[in-house]
Amino acid sequence: MPLITSAGVGSGLDLESIISATLSAENTPKINAFAKKEESLKVELSSLGEVKSAMSKLQDTIEKLADIDKFNKRIANIKQPKSDDGDLISVSTTSEISTGNFNIEVVEVAQGSRAMSNDGLFTSTDDVVSASGGTLSFTAGDKSFDLNLDAGATLAELRDAINDSDDNFGVTANIINTGSESKLVLTSSVSGTGNDLVITNDNAELDNVSTVANTGGAGGINIAAEDQATDAVIKVDGIEITNDTNTFKDAVQDMTIIAKRQSVDGETAKLSVEYDRESVTKLVDEFIANYNNLIGQIGLQTRVGNPLNSDSTIRSFDSQLVSTLSTELTDAGPFSSIFDIGLGVNKEGYLEKSSLVRSLSEAMDENFDDIGAAFAGENGIAKKLEGLLENYLDTDGIMKQREESLNGQLDELDDDVANHQYRMESLEARLRQQYAGLDVLIAQMQSTQSYLSAQLSSLPGFTKSS
Repeated sequence: MPLITSAGVGSGLDLESIISATLSAENTPKINAFAKKEESLKVELSSLGEVKSAMSKLQDTIEKLADIDKFNKRIANIKQPKSDDGDLISVSTTSEISTGNFNIEVVEVAQGSRAMSNDGLFTSTDDVVSASGGTLSFTAGDKSFDLNLDAGATLAELRDAINDSDDNFGVTANIINTGSESKLVLTSSVSGTGNDLVITNDNAELDNVSTVANTGGAGGINIAAEDQATDAVIKVDGIEITNDTNTFKDAVQDMTIIAKRQSVDGETAKLSVEYDRESVTKLVDEFIANYNNLIGQIGLQTRVGNPLNSDSTIRSFDSQLVSTLSTELTDAGPFSSIFDIGLGVNKEGYLEKSSLVRSLSEAMDENFDDIGAAFAGENGIAKKLEGLLENYLDTDGIMKQREESLNGQLDELDDDVANHQYRMESLEARLRQQYAGLDVLIAQMQSTQSYLSAQLSSLPGFTKSS
């Protein structure tokens, strides 16, 4: 508040000090009260934010625990045979696969066919394959595409046209130059017995680059016996399985096996399919850590002297949290509560791994699938905790309402401070007006006194007292 330092000029009284003291007596207690209330609200809001943050961390973990797929993972451990030729197989599984051990041998890998032009047909890559052009048709199994060649197309242009075709299903063209001639080599990616590459044409000029001549019979491109398309063959525990590609889906139910190379001297890869215990253990550990972090925050913020001490919202949540954790389970096999799967609560209220009933490791050994039901089942703990946390953390949840209430009180406090400042300015103006009148009156009295004294001192026989 700006102070006009002119009060008392006329009378000589220290009216500014009187006004300042009056304003201070009225202003200071109010300002201190406002500051104290603002600090209290901000500290409470901060404490509430700490608890809410801990709730959110637990909620993130609960969302994972409520996902049954997190408990349905399987891992395939492969012990590859010792070889410099690389891995024998690779494997992927679905959540439906049963655990088990398998020995897998790759008897034969699948391959596509490889066709090569006969000797003496082309001396260089610039040789023309057709003077008038035409169409070549490529087929392998149930796949096909056509290629239109311009008149005068060379061997090199044919190679490029095959490789650049947008319709090409997997035929690769190359040219091998022997020094005396150029040979066209075509490799098909379509594997499986009976799926050899077949090339036909609509112009006899293209017979030299076809496997079948225009009028029938053999063309100028031939597939040797060892280059024909073949099936892949594997043995799983001695049982032979044939497939037209190297990818065996459901050879073992709910498993995909990819043959990478052929076994040498009957070597096998040893495959073990197990529950993904490690990911479940990590998830449970994360749950324990974030649950305990929340319990710790609630304990800290509700201590005597702290802003949330005796806070009804936090007390209610804490009670519901403990109650939900202790909920009786249904449809979870032998587990009637979360404490049956190797968890416990110590005297401070913190979760910990326990072996009073059975350890988590023992629970996974005995009833792995039921652990998923205990957490992520329709009546599982995670589902119930998820509902509890949503009630508090949703956009219109209880914690949001509390924050809005506190922020509303801070806004109201700002209004109270502004109103108080206005009242103080009005009080100062009123005091100045009142003291201005007093100042004038006293100044007038002092002037009258001076005048009378001067008049009396001029009278005959008037003696001024010393």
